[in-house]
Order: sequence, then structure tokens, then C-alpha cells
Amino acid sequence: MTIPLKQLGLYISLLFIGGGVGFVGHQYIISGRPDAVTPTPEVLPAAIQPLSVTPSPAANPNPANINFIAEAVQKVGPAVVRIDAMRSTASQSMESFGDSPFFRRFFGNDVPEPRTPIERGTGSGFILSSDGRLITNAHVVEGSDLVRVTLKDGRILEGRVIGADNVTDIAVVKIEAENLPTVQLGNSETLIPGEWAIAIGNPLGLDNTVTVGIISALDRSSTQVGVPDKRVRFIQTDAAINPGNSGGPLLNAQGEVIGMNTAIRANAQGLGFAIPVETAQRIANQLFSKGKADHPYLGIQMITLNAERRKEINENSRHNFNVSVDEGVVIMEVIQGSPAAQAGFQAGDVILEVGGVAVATAMDVQQQVERSVIGQPLAVTILRQRRTMQLQVTPGVFPD
Repeated sequence: MTIPLKQLGLYISLLFIGGGVGFVGHQYIISGRPDAVTPTPEVLPAAIQPLSVTPSPAANPNPANINFIAEAVQKVGPAVVRIDAMRSTASQSMESFGDSPFFRRFFGNDVPEPRTPIERGTGSGFILSSDGRLITNAHVVEGSDLVRVTLKDGRILEGRVIGADNVTDIAVVKIEAENLPTVQLGNSETLIPGEWAIAIGNPLGLDNTVTVGIISALDRSSTQVGVPDKRVRFIQTDAAINPGNSGGPLLNAQGEVIGMNTAIRANAQGLGFAIPVETAQRIANQLFSKGKADHPYLGIQMITLNAERRKEINENSRHNFNVSVDEGVVIMEVIQGSPAAQAGFQAGDVILEVGGVAVATAMDVQQQVERSVIGQPLAVTILRQRRTMQLQVTPGVFPD
């Protein structure tokens, strides 16, 4: 059938009008409806991007859409640093190359100087004061007097290790700078398992990595964590902590530092541990003021009692005492010449209170002694042969 030219023109006009209405309708469906979903923009190579580009939400965050984790990270992130420590690991065999007849035979007097192997360790830290006082783990800076500190803004500064305390695994570093961002310290003593926990650090060399989880437990002993030589009650978290996180801050939901990430157990399956902020601050103050930290020391070996342990002690002929209770902390040995020996403590004494505070575990005793003052009398209530009595002991300095 032949369509007249005039009628054909009318059809073509209607086709264009219909297409225009369809396009406008499509645009209304996309942008006019308040509940519509914006389509994913086409990804273009940088060289041919259109002139008008909407800024990325990540580059210009909308405060109304930021969550509490992002707020905490924005608040604290600039005060988290990377610490690179270098240690010499020269071996005895390398030092003796120059005297070796074998090497003299081939090189004569031109024996090449042995290279000193350098071991590099990377950890994290955070800024306590705007004039450049930092805190980190002692094992991060171990063997180093100087370290390299990288700030989040890209600056790399030389840091001087002021002091380190291996008993708590805390060290302090000073960098020469001013007007630095600082962290805000919180309170770990009011924490409850289940609260949010945010970790910032440089795990595996990946700077300013943020992980999040919860406080999964409190008051973990150093023995439980796998570092029995430390005197710390650890915070346990399931926020991912990997090598390189050591020394970085653990934050609460408000962005306050509640601990310093420090320990990882190889078999922990995602559990990490942090030093409570109160302990970190107390030790850091001592290290900055005198370069070392002194710990109160009584000189006793003790264990926490229960019915099974009581039975084992009483049935063991090596002990010259019997225990009459199932609870408390029993002294197994008193170190000769120690403050405890001078105060009259004996093996078999059961500790009930330290400094007027009731104690139920050996960790409780350790914590109360740690809070005491060196050189000042400390009252300790004990049970000896079913009699309650109080002894006065003067804590000394924990021996190196």
C-alpha cells in the first residue's frame, strides 16, 4: 500500500513527538520520583571524563550521612602514626671474615667489608601532645634509639626513643614538631563487654587501616594472653588486630582512646588484646619524666585458690603448710630478702585484702600492688592458720 507523502510526514512527526515524551517520562521516573534509585554512573577513563563531574561522596562526605565509626576515625586518624624501627643484626661470623685465610687468599688486603644486616620493624603509635610526644609498644622500638615516624599528612620525621618499659610493653617517642593533632583519652574502667571497639593502625604495612568490632572481654590476665612476664590486665576485642597494629589506639564509639593495641595470639582466631589507657598513660608519664618506669614489688609467688588446688596443695608433701579455705590467694613462696619477707609474710598465708580492697585472684593482688606507692606502707589482710591478721609491707622497686 502506498502512503501519501503528506501522511508519511505526519507519522514521522508523531514518532518524534512520542519519542520525546518517552524520554521526558523516563527522566521523570528516574529523577522526579522521590524514592527512585539513581543509576550507577558510567566509568570513563580519566583522559575522556566529561568536563562537569559531580564530586565523589567519599571525597566530600555529607555530615548527615556519616556514621559514628567514620566520625571517630576522622577525629583520631590524623593523630595515628606509623613507626619504623631499624636494628643492627650483625653476626659474629661476618665480623671474622677479614681474618680468614680463605678470604685473604683471594682478596689479599682488599677484603670486602661485611655488610651489617638491618632488621626493620613496623608498628603504630599515637600522638599525646601537640609538641610531639608519642606512645607505642616497647617491642615496636626494641633495640632502637631512633625511629622514623610517618604522619598521616605524609611528613616523615625522626623520632627519639625516650624510654621503654618491658614489664608493661610501653614505650614513648619524641618528635620535633608543633601544632600536631592529638588523641582524646577515655576511660577503660567503665567498659562493658559488647561495647563497640574501633582499631586504627598500620597492619602489614597498610597505613591508617580501620577495623571495628566489640569489646569481647575485660581483665584478661597476662598468662591468659600468653605473655606471663607482663604486669597488665588486658582488654580483649574482636576488632581485627594484625602485625603492624601494635602501638595503635583502640577507640570507643565516641572516638576516645580506651586502650593500646598490643598482643596477638597466633591461635586466637580473630581475638586481639589492648593495654588499658590508664596503665598506658601512667607508665608514659614516668617514661617521659625520668626515662624509666618503676613498679612496686613485694616478692611473693602466689596462686588463686579453689577446691581442687587446695586439695593438691594439702596432699603435696613438699609443702610444709595446709590450706583451710577454698577461696582467696595463697602465698606459695616468699622471696628471701624481699619486702614481703621483711614484713613477715609466710608461705601458706592466704591474702584476703590489699590496701583495704578485697581480692579474689592473684591478678587482683597484682593490680592492687601495682597501684600502691613505692616506699609507702601498704596494709595487707591475710588468713594464717585460721586466724585473720593484718601486715604492713613497704613495696620496693621491681628488680630488673
